[in-house]
Amino acid sequence: MNYKSVKISKGSGGWGGPIIVNLDDKKNKIVYLTSGAKPDVAEKIAELTGGELVDGFRKGVKDSEIACVIINCGGTLRCGIYPQKKIPTINIMNTGRSGPLAKFIKEDIYVSGVKIQNIELI
Repeated sequence: MNYKSVKISKGSGGWGGPIIVNLDDKKNKIVYLTSGAKPDVAEKIAELTGGELVDGFRKGVKDSEIACVIINCGGTLRCGIYPQKKIPTINIMNTGRSGPLAKFIKEDIYVSGVKIQNIELI
């Protein structure tokens, strides 16, 4: 498949980034872990990249298949779990480096406060 890449920048009041999300035949899942409705940010990333959108709370996905993860975490574990695994992490909340895994939250792998207008095709 011919996947496309996106650049994701921090939103107003957000932290980190910008990050680039690249997909390939192995890493092609856009996983959202937002415990509820599918976020428009996740839908937009999947639409632009051609990736498969997956609700990570309902369906398990191997880390090796995840191109990026979209979370809505205010500062606990999810903010740091995926950056620790070097998986690009997009937080729709404005959370910066916080929580028990804060040392893994780096600007090149994590971005927060993301809205639709912070996503661009590259």
